[in-house]
Order: sequence, then structure tokens, then C-alpha cells
Amino acid sequence: MSPDPAFDSEALARGEIALDIPALAKAISWVEDGGKLPDQLVAEGALKSRSIGITGSPGVGKSTITSALVKAIRRGGDLVGVLAVDPSSPITGGALLGDRIRMQEHYLDAGVYIRSMGSRGHLGGLAAATPQAIALVANAGFTEIIVETVGVGQSEVEIMKYVDTVIVLLAPGMGDGVQAAKAGILEIGDIYVINKSDRDLAGAENVAAELARSIELSPRADGWKPEILIASAQENIGINEILGAVENHRKWRKSVAG
Repeated sequence: MSPDPAFDSEALARGEIALDIPALAKAISWVEDGGKLPDQLVAEGALKSRSIGITGSPGVGKSTITSALVKAIRRGGDLVGVLAVDPSSPITGGALLGDRIRMQEHYLDAGVYIRSMGSRGHLGGLAAATPQAIALVANAGFTEIIVETVGVGQSEVEIMKYVDTVIVLLAPGMGDGVQAAKAGILEIGDIYVINKSDRDLAGAENVAAELARSIELSPRADGWKPEILIASAQENIGINEILGAVENHRKWRKSVAG
């Protein structure tokens, strides 16, 4: 497919349209419609940014956690891009939750770019264009990128291929501790966050303990021991600790990479 005449991928790679939001939006729409970025551009995007994946079952508070993390990252001065993958409308193919109501507070912040992407039937929790969209957002100048998936299940582990750190969200009272082992997410989570602890702290602690036992019984092949945190995005509890855990994982990745 030929690119839109108004979209020049080479110009984007050279940084000529950095922080040009209309151009970025057009570029993402182009890849959603089947456009293909040069491999070099995708590789450069991975080097220019730091990325976090947020996944978890419906109802665990992914959007609320994402919004809280955006706010905390912005306090540190970094520019943040958010790619939120939603279920698709069977009629239009567009994202059903495109308004991202819980993140509206960031819309007037020029240092935050939020884009909803319809999954369009693509399995794995992401949209087919998500990897290229990550590269576009990174090349546009956003140094921190958060990717929020549709949900998590046995087939929805694709996120681990495209981000630096995967955060798996769980919540007390939803049976998520048991489901985590069944769904195989012990293999993809770098950090586990039991959200909504303000509603049931004892339940959150029980889920954390169950996860800790599972991790001890099934250590990761790469040597990383996932961190387990208890938080409440609604009450802004544990958000800085999550970012601290992300930083710990980044330092570990750098150390093993040499």
C-alpha cells in the first residue's frame, strides 16, 4: 500500500515532524489501514523510547492505572504516549471505548498523546498495527510509551514482544490469582500489581501471597524475579512504587544486555 501523500515516513525518521500531532495521527491511521513502515524506522523507535505494557482482565482498572502513571511520569518531565487497544465495533471496525473517559484529564496536556486503536479482530490483546504505532509515537518525540491491551488470557500475551516492561494488573475478589497461573501470565509479567486494594486490602494481600508462591514454584528462565505490588489507582496509592519497580526492571535489562 502506498502511503498517504501527506505522510512521509522518511521525514518522520529524520525527526522533521517530531511532536507534530496531526502528522502523527495521520501516520497511525495509515498503518492501521495496512501501511508498512520501513524496518529501520521501527527499530529506531524501540531505541528512542522506554515502553510499558499494561494488561489484565476486564474490570481490574487498566485505564485508571494508566492515567495515574501518566500523571506521575509527567511530573518528572517526560513526554508520554498512550496507545490503548479497545474492542472493535463490528460495524465500523473502530475502537468502542475511544473516548478514554478516565484519561480525559490529560487531553489538554501537550506532553501527552493518547490514541485508541481498535483490535479489529486481531488476537493477542493488541491491534495488528500496534508495533508500528509504538515506533511512530517514539519517533515523534514521546520518550515514555504506555500500551494498554484489551485484556488478558491464554492467547493474549503478544504484548511481551513489543514493550520493555509488562505490568499485569489483578484485583482482589475476582479469582485472578488462580486465573493468573491458568492463563500463563506468570511467563509474561515483569511486575504484578494488585489494584483496588482500597476496597479489599486483605483480599489484595491474599492475591499477592498466592502470586508470590506461584512465582517461587515457577521461576523465570531469564532470571528476573517479578515484583508484586499492592496499589489503588483510585486513591493514588502505590503509583510511585510501580514506577520504581519499572525502573528496577529497566536497570536489570540493561545489566543482562551488557
